[in-house]
Amino acid sequence: MPTWRPDPSFYPSPRIAEQGPPEALAYVAVFDPERQRPDGIAVVDVDEKSPSYARIVGSVSMPNTGDELHHFGWNACSSNLCPNAPHPHVERRYLVVPGLRSSRIHILDTKPDPVNPKVVKVIEPEEIAAKTGYTRPHTIHCGPDGIYVTALGNAEGNAPGGIFMIDHETFEPLGPWEKDHGPQKLAYDGWWHLGYDTMVTSEWGTPDTFENGLIPEVLLGSQYGRRLHFWDLNKRTHLQEIDFGEEHQLVFELRPAHDPTKAHGFVNCVISLKDLSSSIWTWYRDGERWAVKKVISIPAEPAHADDLPPMLKGFGAVPPLVTDIDLSMDDRFLYVAC
Repeated sequence: MPTWRPDPSFYPSPRIAEQGPPEALAYVAVFDPERQRPDGIAVVDVDEKSPSYARIVGSVSMPNTGDELHHFGWNACSSNLCPNAPHPHVERRYLVVPGLRSSRIHILDTKPDPVNPKVVKVIEPEEIAAKTGYTRPHTIHCGPDGIYVTALGNAEGNAPGGIFMIDHETFEPLGPWEKDHGPQKLAYDGWWHLGYDTMVTSEWGTPDTFENGLIPEVLLGSQYGRRLHFWDLNKRTHLQEIDFGEEHQLVFELRPAHDPTKAHGFVNCVISLKDLSSSIWTWYRDGERWAVKKVISIPAEPAHADDLPPMLKGFGAVPPLVTDIDLSMDDRFLYVAC
């Protein structure tokens, strides 16, 4: 009799994942900011023993122009082994690639030829809006009970943004994740502590405040995102909001500890209105509540006003603009992109 086995790239713990084989290919989003050519996914050889190491060895273009590809992800991963909602027989096969500007979601099949993935399905924005109430999909996370998609706008492109779900295998949009938004209006990233039944979300802004670049009046008026939100992961209800204060703008990337017994994580704040610095914060359990504290500050670098755009001339400095962070699998190192 045949025996069903979980995908070999699923691991029951981060410690075991570290012992697994390294990836041989990396999938990288490429996009045309002028929106004249279709965006695409480039395939990079990351096998150090390969003669084509660190080179683009394949690519696929999207069927339309103007998608603006950002944070894409797999349809399934190790979280499918979660004991609360196990789906161990789903394959890590499809890339789920959202277009932030177009509100389309593309499904790419990597199994027949990993070097040349194929677009096998496009979920149009009208279907997403009708079934989930959201637009502007931004981040993809493969969860134990489906694909989680953070969206920056509601069906009309306004607040509240939030999270919606897609089926692992059929890619049918299933509906909004939240049952209760509480005070949450702005959205950006979302991730979880499965062992603590907690979802964490962060904030950017509504689409009209970022799609054509940041708006100085909104930024200087402290109207971009500056809060973390904590949710009951199973009940899908809002539990707690933490405001970083008017000085801190654009609270972005969430990186919870990989160790499921640890109740902490890291998030970056892109800019301080006080001195243009960027900062890294940690969230953690403080009794029965969640708390945050700043752990790293990255200062702006002095620059002559003549070399700066109008919004920065008065500061006389160039901000580091930390836009991404990544936590190593053993939770020892945090990598920060300025």
